Amino acid sequence: MNERSNRRDTRWILCWAGGLLLLWEACAWLLHQSSGPAGTSAASKLPYPHLVLAAIAAGGSELAGQGAVTFGNAALGFAAGALIGYLLAIGMSLSRTAERIFAPYAVASQMVPIIGLAPIVYGILHQAETARVLMAAYVTFFPVTVHALRGLKSVQPGQLELMRSLAAGRRVTYRKLILPAALPGLFTGLKIAAPLAITASVVVELMGAPDGIGVLMVSSLYYGSAQVYTFWSTVIVSMGIGLGAYGIVSWIERRVAPWQPEFRARRGGS
Repeated sequence: MNERSNRRDTRWILCWAGGLLLLWEACAWLLHQSSGPAGTSAASKLPYPHLVLAAIAAGGSELAGQGAVTFGNAALGFAAGALIGYLLAIGMSLSRTAERIFAPYAVASQMVPIIGLAPIVYGILHQAETARVLMAAYVTFFPVTVHALRGLKSVQPGQLELMRSLAAGRRVTYRKLILPAALPGLFTGLKIAAPLAITASVVVELMGAPDGIGVLMVSSLYYGSAQVYTFWSTVIVSMGIGLGAYGIVSWIERRVAPWQPEFRARRGGS
């Protein structure tokens, strides 16, 4: 049943993607027709998707290599930020004082935009790998903290009373009840943060890093209309990396927390 549901979801995603490509193709054709002979200027605004896909196929090895660099650094930062955010959420759930102290600072840390903070961090460190990891961790820890803390506080009073009636201590209650109950909230924060970590890594690369998909993006912009399809191919690949990161987290969620209502509904309805 689960395999049948997965195949149905895959067919739906492919149909949605195909419809989007057809719409893009039609919009590009209309734009090119309205632009007349100035096809280059029209392509710089909205190129044909089949030519973008051809550019991806032609530069596949380079795009894959640079994309792997971006993904690797973002994944390290994502893991570090997720760990920091989860531990911070646990600390704030255990102590109201800790929540009052750290919650305002956590919120204030997100007031600085990534596009403004990334060049500062990269300018101080002058190390692209470290800057990418730090920026990915920076955008990851906050959504993980917020959603994990909400999950940790989602346990019903009756459930806590039941654990007390069974003579369960605080450590056992956390391990058997509170931490498992927080998993849906934790994964919500992780799914929000995963694409953001990729974006943060790309933003650092735009500041002058030696490698990564963002470097290809900047270099193709430097050549203008001559590299317009290369630029769009880097944009598509960046989107694909972000979607892949989201998909990995969603796949892990299905294995770690399969009791969630939406997963049970899919298995029951398939």
